[in-house]
Amino acid sequence: MIKVVPESAVLIPDSATLKYSGEIFSVYTWPQKLYSGETATFEMLMRRDTVTAFCLVDNKLIVLDDEQPCRGKKKTLPGGQVDSSDDSTLDSVKREVEEETGYSFKNWKLVKVRQPYTKIEWFIYVYVAWEQTAKKPADPGPGEKIDLSLVSLADFKDLINFKNNVLTENYDLVENVNSLDELTNLSEFKGKQINRTLAQV
Repeated sequence: MIKVVPESAVLIPDSATLKYSGEIFSVYTWPQKLYSGETATFEMLMRRDTVTAFCLVDNKLIVLDDEQPCRGKKKTLPGGQVDSSDDSTLDSVKREVEEETGYSFKNWKLVKVRQPYTKIEWFIYVYVAWEQTAKKPADPGPGEKIDLSLVSLADFKDLINFKNNVLTENYDLVENVNSLDELTNLSEFKGKQINRTLAQV
């Protein structure tokens, strides 16, 4: 699978051996030569990538109150997991947004990719979506309860200080933005392309 990652991304070597594959994480190990000339066993985790999106509707942003059994209720942007190695991040984010919100959009732009932990090959892809094309009833998965709100850009920035939210993860994208037009005009993320041949969780 070809995907775009940050230039500084830390990746599991193609020569690594899969030691364990769970529901969320896979464990890989490989022999790593050290500066001393000795060899040690190195280890990294891999998990499916995550996609999320700033979705613009009626000059406002979609914010979710997303409740899941494992973590309670949090304020989030729409999004979820890339289901398989055959899915692109764009196809995945379109599917997740439609499932969680019911909205479909004409325009999509990738504006950020980050690797939260360098010991895990896991990337979070952030898109901006605008120009709504359809709206149907939301159909979230059985493991979540979702309430949707449309908020102004100013209110979105105020929500950053709200307890139990993950909006702060992408606050850097909006802190210097003064309108939703400026949000849609953010630069497209470039990074570098990689082709993953390792087994995916």
